[in-house]
Parts: sequence; structure tokens; C-alpha cells
Amino acid sequence: MENMQYAEELVREFLVFRGFTSSLQSYESELNTDIGKGFQVDRILDLIFSIYIPKFEAEKLVGLLGFFKQCLASSSDNTLLSTVSKLEVSILRYYMVHAIQSGRTDKVLEFLKINGNDLLQRTKDWTPWFAMPYLKNPKFDPNFRVYFTKEWYEALHVSVRNFFSEVFNGTRIPALLKLSSEKNTVNHLKRDIKQLNLKLAQLQALLEEKEAHLCHLRSLVNGSSSMMNEENATSSNDAQETCPPPTTQVGETQVARDRVLAGSDKYTASNEDSSSLLTICSGDGEVGDPSHSCEDGRQMVNSGEVHVQEDFPEVKVEFQETFLGHTSPISRCRFSASGNNVASASLDGTVRIWTYDSSTPASRNATIYCGAEIMSLDWECKSDRLLLIGTADAGVKAWNVDAKRVVCDLNTTDMFPSVLDIKCSPVESIFVSAAASRGHGSPYVDSLGFASLTVWNMRTWKSMTVLPLGKDPPAITSMCFNHNGKILAAAATDGMIHMFDMSACLQITGWPAHDSAINSILFGPDETSIFTLGSDGKIFEWSLHNQGQVLWSRNNSRFCDSESSLSLRHEMALDANGKRLLATSNSVRAPIYQVGGRVGGLKTLPHTAAITTVDWHPTLPVFLTGSADHSVRVTSIS
Repeated sequence: MENMQYAEELVREFLVFRGFTSSLQSYESELNTDIGKGFQVDRILDLIFSIYIPKFEAEKLVGLLGFFKQCLASSSDNTLLSTVSKLEVSILRYYMVHAIQSGRTDKVLEFLKINGNDLLQRTKDWTPWFAMPYLKNPKFDPNFRVYFTKEWYEALHVSVRNFFSEVFNGTRIPALLKLSSEKNTVNHLKRDIKQLNLKLAQLQALLEEKEAHLCHLRSLVNGSSSMMNEENATSSNDAQETCPPPTTQVGETQVARDRVLAGSDKYTASNEDSSSLLTICSGDGEVGDPSHSCEDGRQMVNSGEVHVQEDFPEVKVEFQETFLGHTSPISRCRFSASGNNVASASLDGTVRIWTYDSSTPASRNATIYCGAEIMSLDWECKSDRLLLIGTADAGVKAWNVDAKRVVCDLNTTDMFPSVLDIKCSPVESIFVSAAASRGHGSPYVDSLGFASLTVWNMRTWKSMTVLPLGKDPPAITSMCFNHNGKILAAAATDGMIHMFDMSACLQITGWPAHDSAINSILFGPDETSIFTLGSDGKIFEWSLHNQGQVLWSRNNSRFCDSESSLSLRHEMALDANGKRLLATSNSVRAPIYQVGGRVGGLKTLPHTAAITTVDWHPTLPVFLTGSADHSVRVTSIS
């Protein structure tokens, strides 16, 4: 349940403040033996269907179900209590069915001996079940046949999951847990006030600047008018032509400059005559070619004619937090599975775990020293407990954020030292590492040799298999799983997309997607498409129904310099709805494209150096940007 840890910290703090040491000891003891497993649905399901029932721990199973009935007894919603009672009956019956299927009739008799009287007092429906241990084939008996089917078990499993998910995701939240939400709301309001005050100060400064500029123009006009009147007074009466006052040309030149200023960040101008050439610079400081049109906010003025193309507008920021804990350029940053924590890595071989929200406990904050360049990061998908770190010296470290220590330190083979990417399965306790051998060239592509994709077990921390890629395959730079972990997509430096069936550990399809190396690959939100970002800056959305068909594309080359040493470390990220795509940038700003639209997008607030890594919050309109200026920013947008 959200903010549970924060509430527990409040209780602990209060008990210490009041000096209730005995209560504190009991509280800590019960936390360590938390029967409700922190109200985490997956852990409760594992406890019921993977531990208590398979191991025939009937007493613990009955105690767990009784605990949840007690929790819901105080609820004003009688439907919840009625539902958990019905689920309890079905779970206990499945316990007996599983024991019969396992040939453990003794466990059924033991269960009925201990709990039989209580069951009969609740309802007479239990009476036929007392005969089950004495039937030769109970699975063929009309009273029990349905309970031995796979469909009934799957329906029970789904019902239990849905019920607990509904209960623990907001249907009844104790008042103590609401404190965190209220504090979060207050913090957001404070940030809004701060942002509004900042905007007010900026508008006031702009107003003062415009007023001063207007006064200056008025003084120029008045001075020119006075000069013109004096010349007219002393001129000859029979003059046949009168020269126009110079104020007209001055005014027209100033208006042209104002138009230029309104659409461009930087400019240089020459106003010697009406045919002067004005060269307009783009937002990222590149000088435009006056004989060609420019894209994404570049402008030109030639022979007095202004050509304006609208630049991406700046994002409207609700709040922004900057983390300055690193001392070298940022290489990777990732939100945790819940979005409460952030892991960021820098080129000096350190990883920092931190939180951007003051309402979230900072007890998990840590600095991890890896001793080599960090090339990849990924959080365990089911919780915020484990962070996987891939390095340039054949290392894969697993950091436990609760224990604050490395729980496993793996090594790929010496032949494949560069761990370019790591991806955890969203369903199983496995992860895949993409490692590469060393090449013989200085450009980034040539510095990568052949590829190796290894599947690892996160319980035993041993390799399970190596995915087939053929003979001498080019390096794999990026990977992604689909929602159920059955399909793995991998992108290579030769521009190929590879698709693997993880149940069979075989490649099922693949196609050439780019003429250059692929930097980043992502499944679309509905998983009917897949996105790729090439080192040439081109972004494609590929159809998975019609292989090779491009559904949408953008040319991101303005922000992705193919000659840069960081070009193949560029990446992209999709928001939770799959409607906005954020990409890294060699400029101080990064683009946010509107997916599916022909035009339109946003640009981030500027860092002071290139933006080297990006990520989106898993559920909120909040994104991460890491920069070569050593900073990491969390930005919330409307």
C-alpha cells in the first residue's frame, strides 16, 4: 500500500518521542514478522498459493485468512467482509483438493480434525467435504468434480488477486496513511506557489524592460521629429521634393528586430539598408544557411523578407527538483518500479539512489562505488527492492536497497566485458544482460565488437542460457520486454531488430530497421508497435502486425549529432500513456515529441550541458533528465 513505510516511520518516531520503549520493541517485533506482508498483493498470493498450500501449513493459512477478516471487520462496507469470507471458503477447499491431488490424505484428515467443528458451525455446506478423504476418486464425484479443474483454480487465483488489489489500493485507507498524501498535496501547492512567484517576477522584469524600451523609442521619435521641423523651417519655399523623416526607417528596422527576437533565442543583424541580410541562429546556437529553410525553430531573413518556422514551445512545469550529488557527467538514470526512488549513474563509476519527494522516506538513499564506468541500470519490476548495475569491466551488481549492500556480484565472460544493457522480466525472476566484446576502432560503433545475450536467474544468481544470435553477431545496444515477459526485443549496431520467444529462448523474427546502429528500442503502449532510435537521429514506430511497416517517424538529427562520441549512448523514453516520447540531446534542451502527430512537441527546460539520459515516471507525467553538467532533474509537467 502506498506510503505504508512513511506511516510506519511516523509511528516509530512517536513511540520514541513518548518513551514507550516496550511498545516500540513489540512494534518492531511485529514488523519483522508482518503476517500481512505490508499489504503487497504479490507477496500475499505467493504466501497462500506458493508456500502455505504446497507445504501443507494449514494452521498458518487459517491464521492469515483470519487476520484479513479481522482487518475488514471494522469496515462499514459489509460487502468486503462477505467477499473475504467466501474467498476463505474457496481457499480452504483448494487446500484439501491440493492435498488429495498430492496423495496426502493424512493432511486432509488433520485439517478436518483441527478445523472441522468451526467449519460446520459456519455453514452446512461443509458436510459433504468430510467424506472426501474416504472416497476412492473424489475428482469424479459430482460434489467435487469442478474443484479439481484447472479453470476453477485459475478463477480462484484471479479472484483473490483482484479482491486484495481493490482493497489495498484505496477502498479503505487508515487516517494515518492519509497524512502522507496530504503532506504531498501541501508540497505540490508550495511548489506551485514558488513557480507562480517566479513567473510573476519574470513578467515584472519583462514589463519593466519593455517600458524602458518604449520610452527609448519615444525619445528617438521625438528627437527625429524636432530635427525634421528645424530642417523644414530653414528650407527653401520653392523646394520641389521633401525627404521623408528617418524615423520611418528606424521604426521599421526596430519592428523587424522585434519580430526576430520574438521567434529566436539568438540573432545577429545588419540594418544599413532595407536589403540587409540578417542571419538568424537556431535555438541550439547553430547559424542558419540564408539560402535554405531551417527546421524546428530556425529562422532566416533575406532581403528584408522574414521566414519564421515555429519552434517547440517550452514545457509548462508544475515543479522541478535538481539533484547535484554527482561529480562527473551522468551516464544513466532510472525511476524505480513505483516511481518513488531514482537511481542515477555517472562516468566516475558511482551510482546514487535518492528520492525527489520530501514525503517519501530517504532511508534508502545510498552511494554505490562500482570501480568502473556504469553502462546500464535497471530496477526489479515487481518492487523497489533490487537495482541491477552493468559496468564496462564485465560486472553485473545487484544492490538491495533495504539492506544497503551488494547481494550479488556477477561477471560476464572476459570475451564480453561491456554490459551495454540490462532488462528485468516484468513477470519472472530473471533478467537479460546484453554484453559486447571490444572492437578495434576509436568511433563508438567500432569500439564494440560481437554480442552476447545471457539470461540470468535472480534467485540463484546463475546464468540459465545464452540467446542465439548467429555467428559473430553485432553488438546489442538496447533491449525491452513486453508486458508479460514472453517477448524480448533487442536492437543491434547493424540496424537490425531481433525478437525472441523467452519461453523457448529462440529468435522468432527480425528485420532491418535503420541504415545505422540502433541506440534505443521500446515497445509501444498497446504492444502493437515498437519504437527505435538510430544513431543518425531517426525515430521510427514499427507495426508488429505488418512487419516492416512504419506507422510514425521523426527526424531527431538536430538533437543527435552522429559524429559525437556520445551518439550511440543516446536513448529515448515513452510516458505512461505512450503519447509523448522524450529523447536525449547534444543540446542543453531535449525534445518531447507528440507520438502519432505530424507536427508538434515540447522542449525541456535547459541544463547547462548536453542531456545524456532520460526516463519517464511509470504512472505520472514526470520525467528524468541527466546531463553532462553532472546534474539530474525531475520535472513534473501538466
